Amino acid sequence: MSGSEAVHGSTPQALLEAYAKLLVRAKHMQELANAEQWPELIEQRTHYVTLVEELRELDKQVVLDASAKTRKAELLESILEHDVEIRRRLVARREELGKLIGVSQRQRDLHRAYAPQQGSHDIYDPEGTQDQGAP
Repeated sequence: MSGSEAVHGSTPQALLEAYAKLLVRAKHMQELANAEQWPELIEQRTHYVTLVEELRELDKQVVLDASAKTRKAELLESILEHDVEIRRRLVARREELGKLIGVSQRQRDLHRAYAPQQGSHDIYDPEGTQDQGAP
C-alpha cells in the first residue's frame, strides 16, 4: 500500500465497505418509496448522491483483485436493482401527480368559466326582497 492510500483509507476493504454502505442506503430508499414517504426519500437521495461522489473518488484510487472485483460487481448489481425499483415508483408518483394537476387545472378552468354566472345569480333577486330596507 502506498503512503497516500494509508492516509486516505484507500484500501480494497474500504472501497467494498463503501459500496456495502451505498447498498444499505439504496435498500432504505426503496423502502421509503414503497411506503410513499416522498419527503424522506428526497432527503435520503441527497445523502445518497453525496455517498456516490465519495465512492467515485475512492474508486479511482483503489486497485481490486479478482475476488474484490467480483464482490464489487455483486454489490453494484444489487444497488442498481434497488435503483430501478425506486425509479419505477418515482415515475408512478410523477404520473399520479400529473393527473392530480390536470384535475386541478380543469376544476380551476370550470370555476373561472362559471364563476361570473354564479356571481350574477347572487345579484339577481326576482322577488325584490333585497330592495326592502329596514322598516
